[in-house]
Amino acid sequence: MAEHAEHVEIMPDWEKRFRAARVGLPEWAEDAPERSLFLSNATGTFELYVWDRGTGEQRQATDRPNGTLDGTLTPDGAWLWWFSDTDGDEFGVWMRQPFEGPPDEAEGTGADEPAVPGLAPAYPAGLALGRDGTAVIGRMTDEDGSTVHVARPGAAPVEIYRHRQSAGVGDLSHDGRLLALEHTEHGDAMHSAVRVVRLDGSPVAELDDTRGGTEELGLLVLGFAPVPGDPRLLIGHQRRGRWEPALWNPLTGDFQEPAIDLPGDVTAEWYPDGRALLVMHSYRARSELWRYDLAERSLSRLETPAGTVSGGSARPDGSVEYLWSSAAKPPQVRSTAGGVVLDPPGMTAPGSVLVEDLWVEGPGGLIHALVQKPEGEGPFPTVFDVHGGPTAHDSDAFAAQPAAWVDHGFAVVRVNYRGSTGYGREWTDALKHRIGLIELEDIAAVREQCVSSGLSDPERMVLTGGSWGGYLTLLGLGVQPDLWAVGVAAVPVADYVAAYEDEMEGLRAMDRTILGGTPEEVPERWRDSSPITYVDRVRAPVYISAGLNDPRCPIRQIENYVDRLRERGAAHEVYRYDAGHGSLVVEERIKQVALETQFALRHLPVSSPG
Repeated sequence: MAEHAEHVEIMPDWEKRFRAARVGLPEWAEDAPERSLFLSNATGTFELYVWDRGTGEQRQATDRPNGTLDGTLTPDGAWLWWFSDTDGDEFGVWMRQPFEGPPDEAEGTGADEPAVPGLAPAYPAGLALGRDGTAVIGRMTDEDGSTVHVARPGAAPVEIYRHRQSAGVGDLSHDGRLLALEHTEHGDAMHSAVRVVRLDGSPVAELDDTRGGTEELGLLVLGFAPVPGDPRLLIGHQRRGRWEPALWNPLTGDFQEPAIDLPGDVTAEWYPDGRALLVMHSYRARSELWRYDLAERSLSRLETPAGTVSGGSARPDGSVEYLWSSAAKPPQVRSTAGGVVLDPPGMTAPGSVLVEDLWVEGPGGLIHALVQKPEGEGPFPTVFDVHGGPTAHDSDAFAAQPAAWVDHGFAVVRVNYRGSTGYGREWTDALKHRIGLIELEDIAAVREQCVSSGLSDPERMVLTGGSWGGYLTLLGLGVQPDLWAVGVAAVPVADYVAAYEDEMEGLRAMDRTILGGTPEEVPERWRDSSPITYVDRVRAPVYISAGLNDPRCPIRQIENYVDRLRERGAAHEVYRYDAGHGSLVVEERIKQVALETQFALRHLPVSSPG
């Protein structure tokens, strides 16, 4: 025990942040709210855990070498469904096990069984579980496109929907008679329409904001009313330039918009009694919770600390559980009733430094960036840590990787470039046709401000990111070779055409949307937005990490880029690991961060002249 305490004492803070156990926001069974499910890395790998709130018992439900991410409980809490892929390739089948686990603990995970025998492996595209045991499964494959299947107890699954474009299961009504689907049959993968059907596939009603106007707008399924006899569907829409909730009755066509006058994006979910909405409000990289009373049409704020609420769920007693953090403080599962709901075991992750806001006038409008600085006076070596997505955004939330850079003496700048969410529909939808190049213009504008203000040393600038951020890193090293001293790209798109050929079909649809066609239809756009086009202009040393089973940024297209670097004799290192689009194993993540920071420190100049 003393040896363990000594080891923890000498462990650097950045490593402790990764090793400290975390828990996700618990999900609870709709008709058995004492039965919950949550995600945790307590064993060193992210796995699913079930929690009986009545007895306090917690049990690790899944145990796989590369971790498990996706799961849900049946409405009665009797079963846990979880998605089984192969080493992170995201291609697999749904499995299930009893909530209580196997009758004999010696059997381990022997209670797991295929949840829907007869369905071949596929990429998941939504799941809805009914109170009578019916399951609706969304699937996507390269061969079939999108399909939806209904599986009733004791019967073979029946296909009720098929289309080449992206589509997925949204939600099942309380009585199990209506099914909401999101689809992009119109071909715009950025803006879904919503269709409600019966379980035989026959249509009931449709909402499609991509037609009839000068602009295409998106819709989201947020959930059917959670009470018997209420067919209303909560949806998200963009009709006023941002995400907002609305109530739609697909049987009558009635459409009601709550009176929520808040800036920024707004989404919502139902309170269990169906009388109110839990409103999640995101604005300028922070978020908060509100309660909207449907009868009184009134909005009241729920007290949460300043920072980011990553998710919330209303309990039957009216309290709300939520996952909160800030850039300086690690995440906690808290309750509006007071205190921490679910505390992970072991040591607590050390905090980090506060985040500061930076606003910069850019070529497409005002750009918001988040800055964290180490102790001392600048100019600092600076890491531009670019978020993935691209339809996502960085926020004032705890993140171990930026904190690690700060611990190593770097300032960290995270830019919510055009294409990011949280700043209105126009900012997100600006990402079309000149993809990659648009984001880099915004990043360059923020970089210029950081240098001119004295924050950043212009000779010691690192460009890094994962997924879409990794793509922008490689593209930036070639398009802006004078701006960056080192590049660190994780699971990137490197050769866009080859990536399109090998990636999962849902991402191909997105690529066709944002680029305006296939590589054959608009070859110049694909060429201009592909990092491999500019590989011969790269001067900075390049570090790349790649998952061998990645379906989103496949390995072949990365090897194409690396071959070109090797032919030129360019300084580079490549780390390949046996997982998919990132790793769920803590030791693996620590190894990767150590390699990335060591590479940057090894290749950066010691300091600028003067």
